[in-house]
Amino acid sequence: MIFSPIDLTFHDRDYAFGERLIPEKLGKTGTPEGIVSETWEISDYRETSGVATRGMFKGKTLHELVKQYPNEIVGEGWEGPHFPLLAKFLDASHMLPVHLHASDMVAKEKYHEPNGKTEAWHILWAADGATILAGVKPDIPEHELIAAFKAQDFDAVMYRYPIAAGETVYVPGGALHSFGPDALIYEIQQTSDLGRTVMPNDLYGNLLPVEEWDANIAAVLDELENDYLPMPNPGLDRQSGESTLKVGCASPKFALERWEVRDVIQVKGNPGHAWLVSNVGNRPVTVRWGPGGGMGLSRGASTLLPAAVGDWSAAPYYGDGCLVVSYVPDLESEIIAPLRAAGHSDEAIAKLGQVF
Repeated sequence: MIFSPIDLTFHDRDYAFGERLIPEKLGKTGTPEGIVSETWEISDYRETSGVATRGMFKGKTLHELVKQYPNEIVGEGWEGPHFPLLAKFLDASHMLPVHLHASDMVAKEKYHEPNGKTEAWHILWAADGATILAGVKPDIPEHELIAAFKAQDFDAVMYRYPIAAGETVYVPGGALHSFGPDALIYEIQQTSDLGRTVMPNDLYGNLLPVEEWDANIAAVLDELENDYLPMPNPGLDRQSGESTLKVGCASPKFALERWEVRDVIQVKGNPGHAWLVSNVGNRPVTVRWGPGGGMGLSRGASTLLPAAVGDWSAAPYYGDGCLVVSYVPDLESEIIAPLRAAGHSDEAIAKLGQVF
């Protein structure tokens, strides 16, 4: 069987922190009217599992395909309950709640879920002065943390960093964080939706009962992990002809790269993993594979290239293009060795996430 890229329906959410940045700045089509705070571009999370929109798999969910073709879709030797990665666009026109996601250990022990939610944000657009909150300052007593959360005085206990387009922030499960206002991001994450907030209201802006707010704060303190402090990273470049491939983050869970597509980028097939590809530029990009397969990837669109797709390429349709590409890497061969060859130090590579 010859495998080709799989285009999927996307799932949208209208949380209170969003506005219309996804259709207006990314040019994404097919979004509903009103608030579009998130579009889950490639998802196999429960009822949000995307449905193939064309080709021989049309009408099948990603979950059905992963169950039927785990080696061909996800990668050789894959065993798991779902596709391991979830890619989304996220509109932080307003500040996101201060929250954290469970680590793998907490997810398994406390929630009986197969994995937690480590994520990374690639900044697509940020207004002047846009910032993130990420990580808790050391040696703060629990009662002071609770008081700061209750007063919503987050700067007293958390680190704040300015952000700019092109930067990436790697956020392990257990790290307390928020970002916005005035930012648009691409997020890659483990397939999970576990989360706890220290805010007095829910994701739609509704006030919570005090007892629920207190319980959430207690849960955050119980799940908080502070050994890795997220911060913005400009990424590390390597060249492919005239094109620039920037590694924004990397870990055993996923890698994220931003490709400035100026000529043909040839990609060697890897039966060990799939590629998640999103067009974040102003022009279409041409994706080719196999004996004569080809498609145009329009602005704001995403596609999944299965592990069994073989060699593939990306090229400008007209003018330069820009892609974000995510995958579960072999760290030594796909991250460390190529970046060393491009002249980057191990110290710089280590700052990409949990690499070594």
